[in-house]
Amino acid sequence: MSVQCQVQNTTLRYADWMLLAVAVVWGTSYGIAKQAVLFYPVVGFLCIRFMLTFFILLPTLKNCWRQATGPGLVLGAVLLAIFLCETYGVAHTTASNAAFLISLCVVLTPFVEWLVFRKRPENTAFIAAGVSLCGALLLTGNLAIEMNTGDVLILGAALLRAVMVCLTKKLMQHRNVPSLALTAVQTGVVGAGSLILLLATQHGIPPLPQNISFWGATLYLVVFCTLFAFFAQNYAVKRTTPTNASLLMGTEPLFGALFAALWLGEKLTPACWIGGLLIVGASLWATRPRQSRAVPVGN
Repeated sequence: MSVQCQVQNTTLRYADWMLLAVAVVWGTSYGIAKQAVLFYPVVGFLCIRFMLTFFILLPTLKNCWRQATGPGLVLGAVLLAIFLCETYGVAHTTASNAAFLISLCVVLTPFVEWLVFRKRPENTAFIAAGVSLCGALLLTGNLAIEMNTGDVLILGAALLRAVMVCLTKKLMQHRNVPSLALTAVQTGVVGAGSLILLLATQHGIPPLPQNISFWGATLYLVVFCTLFAFFAQNYAVKRTTPTNASLLMGTEPLFGALFAALWLGEKLTPACWIGGLLIVGASLWATRPRQSRAVPVGN
């Protein structure tokens, strides 16, 4: 294998590990965010979380705001739609329905990738997506879903997640935009959109919470689940395929279940453990290193 191929493989594996880390921190976010929104309206909490992130990252736009603004506005609008669908969807459906339906992103991504890039993903991607879907079914224990408004919104969020991964790859593959600058624009769009919705629905900005638990949860979500997670996603998606990215981040329900069991004291059944192993196994199998065929070199 040539030095160039070795470097490419190392970069790919590094990107995959970053995406797996995103799944870990996002898996913890549901329980922590659930505690935070007990103290403040959901849209207001989103506004605080993303505006704080935007102001922290604002200096990164100093020399590259023109390059980051175009793709950042598009991706930020999609991200805002995802959070709105998830936020209002969860309010009108069960947690198990939401966990299963959002994991359908893994199944939808190969088809969105096929549509956007006009290139059919490998058969292993479709097989891994199917195995991951079965794992999500076992993990959530949700074998029968009656669709309602909340379920439709969560399903829309799953589709938008697939679109987000593919759009990030499409918009960034030929642009040299720093990942932190792109994250700054995205979070600014989500923060501004949430502020507009807060003003429209609350007729003003509610007083900020004084509870230390709220600000501790907010700080964790800003640093790990927003700053790190969106930087890592923007960095890694440029260096791997959208389907690989979706499969790795599709392990999020597993880490959410583990966090719920270890931190929140929720019980996991044997079926949950089997489902989690299927999700992880599918992701590891789909993203395993491929051996390149040796090409003979003539004298």
